[in-house]
Amino acid sequence: MYEGDWKKGKASGKGKFSWPSGATFEGEFKSGRMEGTGTFIGPDGDTYRGSWSGDQKHGYGVKHYSNGDYYEGQWKRNFQDGRGRYVWSNGNEYIGEWKNGIIHGRGVLVWNNKNRFDGNWENSVPKGQGVFTWPDGSCYMGSWSNDLCSNASSKAQILNGTFYPAHSVRVGIEEGWKGCFSQKLSAPLMVVGEEGGVAVAGGGKKRICVWESDGEAGDITCDIIDNAVFNQEGGFQQFRRNPCCFSGEAKKPGVTISKGHKNYELMLNLQLGIRHSVGKHASNLRLLKLSDFESKEKFWTRFPSQGSKITPPHQSAEFWWKDYNPVVFRHLRQLFQVDPADYMLAICGNDALRELSSPGKSGSFFYLTKDDRFMIKTVKKSEVKVLIKMLPSYYQHICRYENSLVTKFYGVHCVKPVGGVKTRFIVMGNLFCSEYRIHRRFDLKGSSHGRTMNKLKGDIDETTTLKDLDLDYKFRLQTNWYQELIKQIDRDCEFLETERIMDYSLLVGLHFRDATSTADKIGLSPFLLRTGKNDSYKNEKFMRGCRFLEAELQDMDRVLSGRKPLIRLGANMPARAERAARRSVDQYTRGGLNSQTSSRSGETYEVVLYFGIIDILQDYDLTKKFEHAYKSLQVDPTSISAVDPKLYSKRFRDFVGRIFVEDR
Repeated sequence: MYEGDWKKGKASGKGKFSWPSGATFEGEFKSGRMEGTGTFIGPDGDTYRGSWSGDQKHGYGVKHYSNGDYYEGQWKRNFQDGRGRYVWSNGNEYIGEWKNGIIHGRGVLVWNNKNRFDGNWENSVPKGQGVFTWPDGSCYMGSWSNDLCSNASSKAQILNGTFYPAHSVRVGIEEGWKGCFSQKLSAPLMVVGEEGGVAVAGGGKKRICVWESDGEAGDITCDIIDNAVFNQEGGFQQFRRNPCCFSGEAKKPGVTISKGHKNYELMLNLQLGIRHSVGKHASNLRLLKLSDFESKEKFWTRFPSQGSKITPPHQSAEFWWKDYNPVVFRHLRQLFQVDPADYMLAICGNDALRELSSPGKSGSFFYLTKDDRFMIKTVKKSEVKVLIKMLPSYYQHICRYENSLVTKFYGVHCVKPVGGVKTRFIVMGNLFCSEYRIHRRFDLKGSSHGRTMNKLKGDIDETTTLKDLDLDYKFRLQTNWYQELIKQIDRDCEFLETERIMDYSLLVGLHFRDATSTADKIGLSPFLLRTGKNDSYKNEKFMRGCRFLEAELQDMDRVLSGRKPLIRLGANMPARAERAARRSVDQYTRGGLNSQTSSRSGETYEVVLYFGIIDILQDYDLTKKFEHAYKSLQVDPTSISAVDPKLYSKRFRDFVGRIFVEDR
């Protein structure tokens, strides 16, 4: 039975359909089919609210099952497909990827007893890299396979990896570090099944469970193998540091914004606004429309001190909050695999932001979250206009090139206290969010005029950003990474050139591998500096291979929170830094020196590289054209930063091709 709108003899528009079984659908119809949004209530009490296409659940939707379970996320032709969250009535919860109605892809399963598995899944079973964590902090990091144990039941998986006990210590650790250490297992750990995900057997040793699914979104069930324990060898003599657990006393840039700081209220307003914006659009997973990119897509919200129907009460003065293109940035955060809860917690949690003590030439201030994942920058109105104008092509570029090196933008906002001035800011990804300490950082444009810090060596520390003429290294990359870098730099520069953007930089961070950390992490003898004398070619090749092995072992750390793999273009990249004479670097910027003939000191360092293209919101406007004309009267026009975008792009690409070389 149907009640509602009709068109050409078919149900079209809004209506309600009832079946003899007692099931009902109320929502939108098109040409006699359920199409659009609507609510379906099944005869058994299951309820689905969300998107439909051709009588099938398709798009974003929420389903409540009669047994108390519920699922929210993406659907495709009646099956969970894409990213979604499933909560069982007993408190177990899975957040991650689905395919054809089963758990498949990257995801996190958390039991009601706080055990959790973060990793890759295939047909509802862990497959590939993953991390299993117990509530006491101990964890297993390794690789799950479909191979079965020969001496166990058919449901046991073989694992190869490392168990990290909670609160274990090692004497002789290098000064300034603290945290967890690991013991490598001499035999694979047998993974057994048990709802809740963990069991203890034989000598208190923990074992991990595998999970089975009946193909539906119901309970995950397993069997238990008695007395299945992992074997060990050599006591606790062979340790490797767990990069998930340790924390360093490295100097962090910036000053914590506490009460009494001149920008304390601005920080509170910013946190209130972002919490409101992200919460409002967290569940809005609809498809993007062209209108979402328009410059008029900006929304003001009033935040009175006493609160309102949509805003909480707060302690600062009344202010207005402006959100630019919120739906687009919601999709961008999803593309960058930033979880809304993690995003809000990092920026709006109890931990205060840090303000970088010295703003740049532009007068902008920078704020960092405590976990260093996100950076907030105050910007001018002209920069906001540039970003909003380029937003459609920026979104397409990010969708097309997953390894793009251009800045990751997560949001654009504005705060205006009543009677005060507007403060516009953007939220970006921090390139130097890393488990490693960044020992040196460089801002490189490919120009030479004014491109030095002019600081004494003793005044330079880890937080100092050096420039082109301060760079005295070339970076040797493995062949495949070098080729990918050059290709991606070309793509990104073509994009920026098309948008008439110039004056951008390649921000590069270096972590020098010290002997202790290298030995700790991969169990190898120290290898940091080669002088070019008495080298063993065989040992060098072995070590170069181990750099990638080490990073591959650590790759599973990034499973948490849906982060990208450890090694990717521009992040955690093993390389060799070859010291070059300063005069050679000056010649790089002028394009007059071939990388193969550069002056060398013979020293090569094992490093981890981080890099990306920043400051991409400056177009070639009248101000920059005037700057170019004025400085051209004083110095070589090709040596200054303010040049036409086409010339800037070519010079930048040539420069990158000189400081990065293929490690043959």
